[in-house]
Amino acid sequence: MKGTYAMRHHHRHGCRRNGAEFGRMFGPGGPFGGEGPFGQDGPFGRDGPFGGGGGRFGGRGRHRRGRMFAQGELRLALLKLLADEPRHGYELIKAIEDLTGGNYAPSPGAVYPTLQMLADEGLIAEQGDDTPRKAFLATDEGRAELADKADEVAALFERLGKLAEQSEQGRSPQIARAMGNLATVLKNRARAGQLDTDTTNQIVDLIDEMAKRIERL
Repeated sequence: MKGTYAMRHHHRHGCRRNGAEFGRMFGPGGPFGGEGPFGQDGPFGRDGPFGGGGGRFGGRGRHRRGRMFAQGELRLALLKLLADEPRHGYELIKAIEDLTGGNYAPSPGAVYPTLQMLADEGLIAEQGDDTPRKAFLATDEGRAELADKADEVAALFERLGKLAEQSEQGRSPQIARAMGNLATVLKNRARAGQLDTDTTNQIVDLIDEMAKRIERL
């Protein structure tokens, strides 16, 4: 009985200690909490610069939020793309995503009404084929409008191209993978109760040393 009591006491004490350590690591103020370095909003979290949600060094995340086009610009972009070659709605969405380096793709709710508007204005027309999804192509009227707004169209596509260039320059999947491995190891150790004070101090020393070595590169 005494041994059983001692084991239970040790178990409860260990659970409390591990629970406190877990809370310290994953709580709001901890490194893995929402605002910590490995939390969602931290530098290594999903939305941080090293995260996988499209941060500077993260994976190729697609950003649909925010306003990429000013009023009338999506209309011009679609018209220009359809002057280059016939495309379906999905192909237009993919083309814009490629132009921006994967940073932005317009929603179907924005693209298809704009296509209908261009068709109503006589600037694009469906291609006469037997496929279920009709491809659109710019008409002579559409090409004439592009010619009238050539400078505006050129500036728009130059801006989209620069966005793609900046994205490629700042993206490093290798760093994202390495930082993801580090975050995963630390999370697993914390959840297993393997981050006591001594171990935590050793890990901190290793990370600090790594930071110093990287700074000296």
